[in-house]
Amino acid sequence: MGATEFICPSGNKIPIGLCLENCIGSERCMFLPTLRAVAKSLDRKIKEPTVTELLCGTRETYLKKTTDYAVNPVQQLYALHGSAVHTINEGFTDGNILSEERLADDITSGKFDLYGQIISYGDNTLGDYKITSSYKLMRALGYYKVDVPTGEVYKTGLKKGQPKTKKEWRTDGVRHILDWAIQLNYYRILLEQRGFEVKDMKIQAFCRDFSLRIAAERNITSPLYIININKISDYWIKLYMETKAKRLKRALETKELPPVCTVKERWKNRKCLDYCAVADNCEYGKKLKEITLNAA
Repeated sequence: MGATEFICPSGNKIPIGLCLENCIGSERCMFLPTLRAVAKSLDRKIKEPTVTELLCGTRETYLKKTTDYAVNPVQQLYALHGSAVHTINEGFTDGNILSEERLADDITSGKFDLYGQIISYGDNTLGDYKITSSYKLMRALGYYKVDVPTGEVYKTGLKKGQPKTKKEWRTDGVRHILDWAIQLNYYRILLEQRGFEVKDMKIQAFCRDFSLRIAAERNITSPLYIININKISDYWIKLYMETKAKRLKRALETKELPPVCTVKERWKNRKCLDYCAVADNCEYGKKLKEITLNAA
């Protein structure tokens, strides 16, 4: 079970192995080594649920573990870029830095990116790489716009006499980083269980669309940001992850489809429509796609 097929640019589906042996089109959609790398990234050998899997909707993770599904290799490239960033940085660690170590407890397992002197000497920082969009980065940084009076009024039109305003950025908004915070805090717990002190937790976020105008319109002015992650109660983190793990385990044992993912887990249905690899195996996802297609 798992990703067994590639979706071609034409929309046709082909078993991954056959695609790598011989393209069914006039020419490949990307270089063969890249397709091989994508295929390898999809071949997960870890049976027990990981931290990142538990952060997804239980139904999504259940379907990925129990059904065959097809993926568009182009949509896997960002994940591949993330793996490449990890590999590049891993080659420049030293004796004061631990990198890409997988730790486990009786609930789940996780592989942290970096731990040690990654910001300054003796800091014992837990670090994680993220390659993300300017939109998600804007929300993670707490950026938002407000209307500020200009001191002028409209002299004509429907708004005559009303004050004019202009948009200004504020950087003190809510930081939408809950999943990142849960992930790093669980890695922190796994490290501390083994006697490692974690003083700080930080995300090094790369903006993949920094060169586009839309990034500047979202007040993203740098291709890289360091984002601090605060400590969350060990009790709450363990309770949350244990609950998610039990739900998944129960579903796998009973072969009973879990409830529809929450609104947050579905990204308000955006994930179901464009980013969930198993949406076609989910009654909710299929119906949502049909409604959207008929409304177009």
